[in-house]
Formats: sequence, C-alpha cells, structure tokens
Amino acid sequence: MAVKYNWATIGTGVIGHQLAEALQKQGGNLYSVANRTYEKGVAFAKEYGIEKVYKEIDEVFTDPNVDVIYISTPHNTHIQYLRKALKAGKHVLCEKSITLNSDELDEAIALAEDNHVVLAEAMTLFHMPLYKKLHEIVASGRLGPLRLIQMNFGSYKDYNMKNRFFSRELAGGAMLDIGVYALSFVRFFMSSTPTHIQTQVKFAPTGVDEMASLLLQNKEEEMATVILSLHAKQPKRGTIAFDQGYIEVYEYPRGEKAVITYTNDGHQEVIEAGDTNDALVYEVQDMEKAIDEGYDMHLDYTRDVMKIMTYAREEWHMKYPEEEA
Repeated sequence: MAVKYNWATIGTGVIGHQLAEALQKQGGNLYSVANRTYEKGVAFAKEYGIEKVYKEIDEVFTDPNVDVIYISTPHNTHIQYLRKALKAGKHVLCEKSITLNSDELDEAIALAEDNHVVLAEAMTLFHMPLYKKLHEIVASGRLGPLRLIQMNFGSYKDYNMKNRFFSRELAGGAMLDIGVYALSFVRFFMSSTPTHIQTQVKFAPTGVDEMASLLLQNKEEEMATVILSLHAKQPKRGTIAFDQGYIEVYEYPRGEKAVITYTNDGHQEVIEAGDTNDALVYEVQDMEKAIDEGYDMHLDYTRDVMKIMTYAREEWHMKYPEEEA
C-alpha cells in the first residue's frame, strides 16, 4: 500500500524516526518536519531526505500541502497542537497518551467533528495484525464468554527525579506513560467499558504515580487487573481468560505471537501475525484507510481509556501543572 497523503511530523524523537522509516517502507517519505529546535529538525530532514523544515512549529498548520500531522511531543503539549491542527482542517494521528485528561480529549474530538477530519491516538495494538486476529477469534465465540484479563507492565527507569518519566512538568508517571497501553489492551477485549474501578497508587518523590494498580469490572461482570510500575521490571504479558480457554500475549503492545490454551484438554494453539518492526507501518495504513473510507480507529476505546485514567488520578488527587490553573 503506497502512501497517499502528505504527512508532517511534529517532533523528531524515536517515534519521529520510526514514522519516517515506515513511510519509506511504503515507497513514500515524510513531506515535512516541525520541531521546537529548528536545528534538530534540519538534521532529521537531512537524515531522511525530507525537503521541508519549518522554522516555527505553527507553520505546519497553515501549510496547505499538509494532509496528516503526526504529533509525538510530550503529553502535556498535545492539546495545544491538536487545537491548531484540527482547526486548520488537518487529520491528526497523535502519540499516546493523546491528552492529559478527558476534558481535553472531548474538546479535541469535538474539533475533529466540527472540521470533518480524522483524529486518532497512535495506539499500536489497535493496528497490529496479531490483535486483529485475536479479536476475530474472540468474536467467533469458540472460547466462550470472557471472564478475566490480567495485565502487567513494569519498566525500570533510572530513579532520577529529573527524568521525564518522573517529571510533573512533562506529565510523567506510570499511568499516562505505560498505563495507557495496558488499559487499551483491556478495553480492546472487554465487551463494554468498565463501570466499577478501584485503584491504589505509590507516588514518586516528585508527586507523580510511580506504581499503580487497578481493579476493573463492567456491566457484563467481566473483570480486569492492571499492575504498573516505572521502577520494577515485569514481563510485558497479557492474559485473557475465557470460559473455554485463555490467551497469553507476549511482548505487547507490539506483539506478534500469542498462545491459546484450551481448558477442556490443555492443548495449545499458537497464533502468529504481523511483524513488530512494522508497527508504524500498520498505523499509517489504517490512518490513510480511515481518511479514505471512514475506517474505525477505535476513538471510542481511546475515550473510554482516558476516562479511566482521569478517574484514577482524580481519586489520587494528582494533577499536572496545566490542570491546576
């Protein structure tokens, strides 16, 4: 599938590089680059043979040749760029977490609807072939009703309070950084959004959530547990338990392998699909399909996940500087 639209990136970090490589894999290239530091934007453009670099970020919003903007800047900057991009009639694929809270997300969704453009969170697992295949298996009913989901996501970050992961000023903390993946996984497989939520939290010295746990239940009485940590490594494994078997997913969110174990006799089925290295390729393809055909980018799931994260932080009385104004 060849690239059909002119893509611009705001941000030249790891994701910016992966986006450029994904577009090149499809025989295209980034159309333009916007970055807070112009010199870094120039260096990035030179590396990938991109012709256009904006001296000011706001120039990307007024460029009539830009169709889609990918935002990969820190969480707390997203809403200011979303407002400008959506008002300018640009389609937007935004890194997770897409906003700081539900109010910001509701505002962005309304702007997208008013300006008839596609807005989506770049949630990898919504687009990886493995998860699409698993969703089909679950929907077939052969595993029976869903009972329980268990999610672990623990990373080991240097315990440096100046690190962005622990910074209030950069919207750090486990929930927005890694919790969004775990909760998106849960929501992707649950029949409906959780309506009962219990949480626990351990704060870092900076006041952001260093560790957190959530217990979730929806109206179908499906349950999920989520354990997060920024300073205790855990395997990235998700378990989805049904009446007739359970699914284990390895190395999510960019998974390419899962194992189904059937309850009645213990036999296993290995499911493999996609390539971890092509994660951004799948996102780009789905985004362009969404623009063409109104393809579902699971914005409803994004909204549900954001509500859970917002609720949890409200329970913890944890606010970022932007939310205290």
